[in-house]
Amino acid sequence: MHAWPASEVPALPGKGRDLQIHDSATQGTITLDPGPVARIYVCGITPYDATHIGHVATYNAFDLVQRVWLDNKRQVHYVQNVTDVDDPLLERALRDGQDWTELAERETALFREDMTALRMLPPRHYIGAVEAIPGIVPLVERLREAGAAYELDGDIYFSVESDPHFGQVSHLDAEAMRLLSAERGGDPERPGKKNPLDPMLWMAARPGEPSWDGGSLGRGRPGWHIECVAIALDHLGMGFDIQGGGSDLAFPHHEMGASHAQALTGEFPMAKAYVHAGMVALGGEKMSKSKGNLVFVSALRRAGVDPAAIRLALLAHHYRADWEWTDEVLAEAVARLERWRAAVSRPDGIPADTLVEEVREALADDLDAPAALAAVDRWVELQIAASGDDESAPGLVSRTVDALLGVAL
Repeated sequence: MHAWPASEVPALPGKGRDLQIHDSATQGTITLDPGPVARIYVCGITPYDATHIGHVATYNAFDLVQRVWLDNKRQVHYVQNVTDVDDPLLERALRDGQDWTELAERETALFREDMTALRMLPPRHYIGAVEAIPGIVPLVERLREAGAAYELDGDIYFSVESDPHFGQVSHLDAEAMRLLSAERGGDPERPGKKNPLDPMLWMAARPGEPSWDGGSLGRGRPGWHIECVAIALDHLGMGFDIQGGGSDLAFPHHEMGASHAQALTGEFPMAKAYVHAGMVALGGEKMSKSKGNLVFVSALRRAGVDPAAIRLALLAHHYRADWEWTDEVLAEAVARLERWRAAVSRPDGIPADTLVEEVREALADDLDAPAALAAVDRWVELQIAASGDDESAPGLVSRTVDALLGVAL
């Protein structure tokens, strides 16, 4: 599966700072020192509907991570999956009378278009669950052989008790885990499981549903968590720098994935940092496909909204914060974009060397994008109110905003 084209990232004078970021596992801020090549895995979409603002808020956060690392003169090895076979996708296809593969391909293509328009840097490897199946099957077989998995009526489950570190990503108690498991794709009430929280690794073929040859596992399809583990281990290995996604993935998805990988390799941790973006609400409720309260990026683009304004609307909120999308949020972003473009359109201006360092410092401090925007706002206000004679300043500001915030002026 191919990703989307990359926009050029301008080079800035000097060098950025090491990234300090909040780690869900340690419940504190840590400083990441990835070495020459930074490794990041961000969980992708299940393509049964168009890209909404909640999606892009998450991907915007990890786009900032990449930009900080690139500014720090590192290479970035970024991997993202597409869950192109799963119950929600099959249910939507059945509801709408569509072929599930055509639905997945159409919505994945639309996602690529949205990411391109928003200037999100693409992953080096963009892998679908279906194409990952040949690598998933051996992992499930290894877990079963090691006694970390068991069969129940043809389905293969992972035993969470096989990983002594289980629970150290989300830090939830058993009852909270049980409730979230039921809400987010698990089956804690199924009789016969060793532990109600045990997640499925391999689902035996069901009538009328797609299935693949699983070797000794029989025909079936993979569970959600093992999909990401197989892709991450194949392309990044253990101990990669960031496992990223929305805060709703901390449990069960990232918790289970970490345990799968740790049981497979005997190494800990799977990732040096587990980084989670906040949720975006609409009308007082979390924006989600199940609720249907969605603002689609493609719809905003069709309505003539500049993608740069959409990015500024996202950047106005700290990535870990829960916030609400409103018409006012978008209007403020549109007005900010107009002010910034007017300021950099002048032939000369106020010196901007200090601004570059202020934006770098803000982003290195747990991706504080609102502080970065405030720094640019201050330069813009001075630029509009006073005259300057630095001919390089407008161009430097434009390159800084592009390179570090992904906004083309």
